[in-house]
Amino acid sequence: MHYQTALAEEIRSSAARLLAEDVGPGDITAQLIPDHQWATAEVITRVPAVLCGVAWVDDIFRRLDSRVALRWQAADGDRLDAGQCFLTLEGPARSLLTGERAALNVLQTLSATATVTRAYVDLIADTGVRLLDTRKTLPSMRLAQKYAVMCGGGHNHRIGLWDAFLIKENHIAACGGIQAAVTQARKLAAELPVEVEVENFAELEQALAAKADVIMLDNFSLDELRTAVELTAGNATLEASGNVDTTTLRAIAETGVDCISCGTLTKDIKAIDLSMRVTRQATP
Repeated sequence: MHYQTALAEEIRSSAARLLAEDVGPGDITAQLIPDHQWATAEVITRVPAVLCGVAWVDDIFRRLDSRVALRWQAADGDRLDAGQCFLTLEGPARSLLTGERAALNVLQTLSATATVTRAYVDLIADTGVRLLDTRKTLPSMRLAQKYAVMCGGGHNHRIGLWDAFLIKENHIAACGGIQAAVTQARKLAAELPVEVEVENFAELEQALAAKADVIMLDNFSLDELRTAVELTAGNATLEASGNVDTTTLRAIAETGVDCISCGTLTKDIKAIDLSMRVTRQATP
């Protein structure tokens, strides 16, 4: 399935799930408010952030109540300042309050991924090195978080287990070696990229001899990364992996590798602090 089609379907299904888990058979507290009571709401961020999740919020309120109007003052990928209002809503007070938590939950999570990604990308912006995510995503949020990584300026690694080969230590052992594993991968799906994870220079040489498209250098030191770049001489894309954080990222990028993968972008995030303020209006 095409990525954009899959993402659109994921937005629809996840918006439905978010409402189902929060609203269930109905929001009983919202029933304290007259159905005809109108309100406006402003959503602000209390901390600097990179916005992500617009389509999810649109779908949540579309499902709740078509009378709710949303006016966005920012788009996915935009930087937000602390205290900035980036969304104004108007409609029935019941619907605004019922959708509040589901909307903020998805915004604070996806914006967290986009924000962390942007901070990492900024550290290596002038190196030409691509920052990649991993499959270490929050359960049931794979496509959403990978979209958030792109909003933050990063790039997607494989989406799942079907769209690229990543031959690791246990695959190599089970297949009888790197050459055998790569050869079998080419026979199985010649159109897909083949990546091999290596832990030392002997395995690097084998991966190069097997003509792997991408070679993942697992936990190589900085000196080892530089040597690997020299040995590879552009004959494969080199991906550095392991021990990547804000204190090591820049130095790794400067070794000359092509890309760096980092699970922190999606698995170690802290939700962005958002707030929705509701103001009662006269009934329209």
